[in-house]
Amino acid sequence: MPTITAPKENRLSIRTSDSEKKLLTEAARVRHMNMSQFVLQTSLDAAREILIDQTEFRLPPEQWAAFCARLDEPARVIPELRDLFREPELFNV
Repeated sequence: MPTITAPKENRLSIRTSDSEKKLLTEAARVRHMNMSQFVLQTSLDAAREILIDQTEFRLPPEQWAAFCARLDEPARVIPELRDLFREPELFNV
């Protein structure tokens, strides 16, 4: 599924073995794309998936409600943590 994008300004080169190139070529053919389109689109899809894991998570409604309920609870006092923050700083930057 090719997408319409702005003109490309940068080149990206990668090295690959013959067997890896054959695999990519076949996958691109199956998707009706040329090699560059396929590698770029697949890499962008993977990058988005990796980054979305860092910024967003999804829960079913009942787990979302439980999660929100825990967030709304008063903070617990953890004596060790409280004591740690009472200690003087080692480094004053």
